[in-house]
Amino acid sequence: MSTHHTPELAEIQIEGTTRAVFLARATLSAGAIVGVGALSPFVSGALAQEGGGDVEILNFALTLEQLETAFYEEALEQVKGLSADVRKLAKELGDNEAEHVKALTAAIESAGGEPGKAPTFTFGDAFADEKTFLKFANILEDTGVSAYNGAAPMIESKEVLAAAGSIVQVEGRHAALIRLQRGKAPAPLAFDKTSTMEEVLEAVGPFIKK
Repeated sequence: MSTHHTPELAEIQIEGTTRAVFLARATLSAGAIVGVGALSPFVSGALAQEGGGDVEILNFALTLEQLETAFYEEALEQVKGLSADVRKLAKELGDNEAEHVKALTAAIESAGGEPGKAPTFTFGDAFADEKTFLKFANILEDTGVSAYNGAAPMIESKEVLAAAGSIVQVEGRHAALIRLQRGKAPAPLAFDKTSTMEEVLEAVGPFIKK
């Protein structure tokens, strides 16, 4: 099932990486409210034994976590007229995304892998105003849930899969908070969507600079 977010995601361009590399890393994304202490020991311990594909999947997650971190950081600087509630939410989510990047980086390094370097992101008109910012935030979080669900079957370690499951649940709540700020139903569907790598390519590939 496709995410159908192509028009909105056209505003997000990613510099400093090839499409192939980004899509390889971005098959799994997060965006959850998880600190270093919650994720890193749990996942890195499992990866130290399992290695291989799970390290790659964590790097997939890292790339979109880097994107989301940059998104919230830049929003706080560039969006004019943010309400107190939305500013507080953006700050909290941005702080959590940064912690998540640290946790994933530590887990990858603990497993003997090399964390992917953060690309340079440009977000087009996503920060034009509060309404536009919230729309893009919602799209990014929903895309994360969908991509995460699609990547889950590729995870080899039961421990990493359990950690992934806990993260994607929180990411769903993350998206729900944004929906509430937009005046929309927090859980509009009975089931979350799932995206394959091909569908992720269809959604974001055209908007990644070579």
